[in-house]
Amino acid sequence: QVQLVESGGGLVQAGGSLRLSCAASRTIFSIYHMGWYRQAPGKQRELVAAITSGGGTNYAASVKGRFTISRDNAKNTVNLQMDSLKPEDTAVYYCNAVLDRTYWGQGTQVTVSS
Repeated sequence: QVQLVESGGGLVQAGGSLRLSCAASRTIFSIYHMGWYRQAPGKQRELVAAITSGGGTNYAASVKGRFTISRDNAKNTVNLQMDSLKPEDTAVYYCNAVLDRTYWGQGTQVTVSS
């Protein structure tokens, strides 16, 4: 079992940057899959980026080259550096972790103005 708490969302102009952080309530060293998803109004939740315990990463095509996911096992955090933000990146961003089942954080709002 794990609790996840996201932080770092906010309002930013197009072209700007934000850094999201996901703090886990337990060690993440052994958690194979952790990731960031987002959900815009009227749309389904979609994968943004994921990272394995070995450091392998996977990105949605729409964010590749702009977003970077990383994990800090010492601090039990997973971070998402978002650069060159676009209005279409506006969404609630959720952290997730896959253990015995999938766990989700409460989400953090990211709004990109044009």
